Amino acid sequence: MDRTDMPLGGFLAEVEGFESLQTLREKALQDHLSLGIPTTKDEEWKYTSLRNLTEQYFTQSGRLPVTEEQMLHFAYGDLQQIRIVFINGHYDEGLTNSLSHVPGLTIKTLQCAADTAPHLLENLGKHTKTEEFTFGALNTAKFSDGVVIHLAKNTVVDTPIHVLNLTTADVNNATGVSMPRILVLAESGSKATLVESYGSVGKGATFSNAVVEVVVEPNAWVEHVKVTRESLDSTHIGLTNVMQERDSTYLHYNVILGGKLTRNDINIFLNGSNVHTRMDGVTILDGNQHADNHTRLDHAYPHCDSFEVYKHVLDGESTGVFNGKIYVHQDAQKTDAKQTNQTLLMSPTATINSKPQLEIYADDVKCTHGATVGNLDQMPLFYLQSRGIPKRRAEAIMVYAFAAEVLERISNEDLRARLEELLYDKLDVENQA
Repeated sequence: MDRTDMPLGGFLAEVEGFESLQTLREKALQDHLSLGIPTTKDEEWKYTSLRNLTEQYFTQSGRLPVTEEQMLHFAYGDLQQIRIVFINGHYDEGLTNSLSHVPGLTIKTLQCAADTAPHLLENLGKHTKTEEFTFGALNTAKFSDGVVIHLAKNTVVDTPIHVLNLTTADVNNATGVSMPRILVLAESGSKATLVESYGSVGKGATFSNAVVEVVVEPNAWVEHVKVTRESLDSTHIGLTNVMQERDSTYLHYNVILGGKLTRNDINIFLNGSNVHTRMDGVTILDGNQHADNHTRLDHAYPHCDSFEVYKHVLDGESTGVFNGKIYVHQDAQKTDAKQTNQTLLMSPTATINSKPQLEIYADDVKCTHGATVGNLDQMPLFYLQSRGIPKRRAEAIMVYAFAAEVLERISNEDLRARLEELLYDKLDVENQA
């Protein structure tokens, strides 16, 4: 395919909607057309082929019906939450349970904010470099709606804010497309937990291309949990850009439990002193699933710390990719940054491509990285079997313990329990004999 061709064929029509953002959207479209779809010749996509994506016919589905039962499958049951639901990128008021009853918390769709509170969109697109991220450019050009979450100064939200994005398969064998967009602004002293999750409904191929922008102002605290549970016919590409100011805390947990092909680019910029950042992930793959996580922690100021732990469990012929970069600028003295990537290979045909990177220009820092790949430890496995536990179930228990360590750090107890249940079910621990 010619790199200047429209990569998604007839799907790319004229830029529509959001007249106040027209210049931004037009530039993004041109950036996407110029960059095209990356190939394995691109260093950042060396281990992830998008050939199947380029050969599909796409349609941006409208507000196709999704039942409450279908939605609840992805909504964590009776978890107390503020839930905002989007179907194929369109806001669904009927499935949304509450926009906000918390003083200081404002939640609006992007369409509504553009009409009634345009000042909330001042950061939209500000931290997404469309000239570098082709799918971020595509989303900026073509998103039909999204959500802006604004936490006023010193606002504390105890209930998780759950943004649920569902994509429906098209009845005409075209690939259903959604372009989710989320903008979060946490003002000074505010605190909240954001849950960003993705699912697909119906049989057939789907493609979700999401962009999330988070601004964490001084002394603010944001916990961000991303959960991908789409079908084995789905492609998910996500770009997350986070800007942290001084004395702030940002915690990111990336959980991949579904999808045929998943790619996440997560970029966190520590843009002030005394910033604390945590970026963890757990990926469970089987069959021919593929997941590619590219992370970047950018230290620009002194006295900051970042900690990153990414775990993979790979079975069948699945493939995992981890590319984690820690970039320390010259002025970022007293940086403390630790990165760990651990992988369990449950099959001789599973593959992990791990590339930890440190790029350091300061001389007074503590920066470490490590990557381990292996099988289950036979000693504890033997111990469990000696207590009468069948081998396959003993293996599942050990895998669960390995992966659940990432989830243990999630602060909301009910949310953590729901995710642990999903992990337990994904590994089918109960039914292993």
